[in-house]
Amino acid sequence: MIKLIDVDKYVESKYQRIFILKGIGLEINSGDFVSIMGPSGSGKSTLLNIIGMLDKQSAGEYYFLDEPVHKFNERRTSKIHKEHIGFIFQAYHLIDELTVYENIETPLLYRGVKRKERSSMVAEMLDRFQMVAKKDLFPEQLSGGQQQLVGVARAIIGKPKLLLADEPTGNLHSSQGEEVMDILKQLHKDGMTIIQVTHNEKFAGYGQRIIHLEDGRIVS
Repeated sequence: MIKLIDVDKYVESKYQRIFILKGIGLEINSGDFVSIMGPSGSGKSTLLNIIGMLDKQSAGEYYFLDEPVHKFNERRTSKIHKEHIGFIFQAYHLIDELTVYENIETPLLYRGVKRKERSSMVAEMLDRFQMVAKKDLFPEQLSGGQQQLVGVARAIIGKPKLLLADEPTGNLHSSQGEEVMDILKQLHKDGMTIIQVTHNEKFAGYGQRIIHLEDGRIVS
């Protein structure tokens, strides 16, 4: 599903190139659950953002479903991202002015899903995450754990082929974190490909393999 060949990410300063990622080679198959670990500043989130097409590499090749992402224009990249990729963020990234229902519905609006179909898809998510009673509340009226569940529902409502999770439990206490991880485990069981960045050894173990990054390189 994903193939990175010799991928670099760097910024140019006045006198030198500062590398955030260096020589990344990585293959992830459909149906994999992969955890990425490493110290702060090792390039984990940057790698996830490149895989998620929110950022572009400076050099190297990226293939997604055998298509050369490194050759895509912005419009094509955006289309593939919307159609195939779901993203869960540590800081939830919910829209404060929208209700729980509207936040979950947002990706479907971007994809032009018809109103009746949207309505039944959102209802299914609210039911699945036991949030029917909270559908008209705003993010500030929810606990951190509830906000993250809305974030998960929004990320998976379009049935993405790939789910990316950047420290999905980072702002949650342990029981809320376990709830989110159990949902990811179930999604993986249902066939979804998942890549998560985490600092938590226990939650990293939910993946089938762990990739360790250090100073922008894969060390194991």
